[in-house]
Amino acid sequence: MSISRRTVLAVAGGTGLAATLANCGLDASPGQTAELLHSEAPLPEAFKVPLPIPPVKKPIRTAAGVDYYRVVQQQASLEILPGLKTPVLGYDGLLPGPTFDVRSGRTTVIEQVNQLAVPTVVHLHGGHTPASSDGWPLDLLMPNSEHHEHGGHHNMPGGDVKTGSRTYTYPNTQRAATLWYHDHRMDYTAPQVYRGLFGLHLIRDAEEDALPLPGGDREIPLVIADRAFAADGSFLYPALKDGPGVEPEYMEGVIGDVILVNGAPWPVLEVDAARYRFRILNASNARRCELALSNGPATFVQIGSDGGLLGAPIEHQTLVIAPAERFDVVLDFSQYQPGTEITLLNKLDGGRTGQVMRFKVARKATDDSNVPEKLSSYTPLPEPGGLVHRTWRFRRGDANGHKGWTINGEPFDPEVMQAQVKLDQYEVWSFATDVHHPVHVHLAPFQVLRRGGSKPGPYDAGWKDTVDVRPAEVVDVLVKFSSHKGKYVIHCHNLEHEDMAMMAGFETV
Repeated sequence: MSISRRTVLAVAGGTGLAATLANCGLDASPGQTAELLHSEAPLPEAFKVPLPIPPVKKPIRTAAGVDYYRVVQQQASLEILPGLKTPVLGYDGLLPGPTFDVRSGRTTVIEQVNQLAVPTVVHLHGGHTPASSDGWPLDLLMPNSEHHEHGGHHNMPGGDVKTGSRTYTYPNTQRAATLWYHDHRMDYTAPQVYRGLFGLHLIRDAEEDALPLPGGDREIPLVIADRAFAADGSFLYPALKDGPGVEPEYMEGVIGDVILVNGAPWPVLEVDAARYRFRILNASNARRCELALSNGPATFVQIGSDGGLLGAPIEHQTLVIAPAERFDVVLDFSQYQPGTEITLLNKLDGGRTGQVMRFKVARKATDDSNVPEKLSSYTPLPEPGGLVHRTWRFRRGDANGHKGWTINGEPFDPEVMQAQVKLDQYEVWSFATDVHHPVHVHLAPFQVLRRGGSKPGPYDAGWKDTVDVRPAEVVDVLVKFSSHKGKYVIHCHNLEHEDMAMMAGFETV
């Protein structure tokens, strides 16, 4: 899965993309479309801090099948690197934000209160959500303060702007899955997610409850995010000073030299000699990872994808995960003797960023969990004939008079819908790329039909909402939108690409 610049240019030469790919940042790390940002602060020693677990958010009240929550978006000062304080933009001042653990079919209502100095927008990534609560990039929540740094576009037409607080309603009318929520402000998603505005949203249902999977203390989220730090401990980010976007040398994407898991640098987790379920999210702005274990015999047993459980488990020796993708996996530590240490590696990088975290097997333990051969009623759908076929071309290009990223040759314009899509009808969507682009579709999950004209790849199983599309590649997916009419977006989840106009609006009718 690691693709060198030379290989990419050779492939591009036959497709007219060589000029586009030149100087696209592929040298910084194999398999990346990004540039490495070096920290000014000394890097901490690895595997010295315990893995933190984000707290589960409790409702403030429940009534008639609806759970009500209140989240305060606020700045906090957290010790991420030893002896230094990092200003964080956090949901409830946390990094990551609190985890929502909810039931399928039970409505979640969240009042988001903005006590930051910048406007925000909340998107429930993977949610089957009404347009009014989906996080349209111009549905801004302005700070409830006269002294704030609103920056550009706040008076642009096409958004529902509120001040102080906004209520988001999530019906959760979907199968059990690992979703996440994050900022989605037009032109400024990358720096605001980078500074902390993200968290998990887990949906559970009866089908999942019936399985003998690891649970309780043996069900653990792993939210992976790379960052770089200034000398004073603040997040280092190469934002332009006079508007949205990043300095030109970082337009391919920003990858940092510190790997955080659940907000801690290179943490360690003490485990029993038993099976554990890990919900893995890549919350990085641009970094792709190829996860591997430093020593066997355990392998990644994938039980779920972005959109929930697979039909049957899939075993992987390594796991390639692009920004915004989720993989639900089981690791069996009963195959190790107590005292064994296993490092979670990132094979797309060497050095410090080639390590993610460490597991320490502490003790023998009883374990009545297992991974059944059949996980759910999920089955791949056959491709019907005569469907509407749309192609979305993700390319470098002119973004409103400056270098940026485009879809179908156009930068994002919130007044222009590139497609009108009928509800309850399957369509085939093709994603074509120049360099790496993790493509995310709002509102509906999809199934990967083909990759490069052949069968789906090893990590394409199940319902997806984000797919890792590699350089000069075409991925075909089967998608159907239902229930909710309105404006939604498709975009690249390399957040620097998204902020530099690689987003397109579509309308469900």
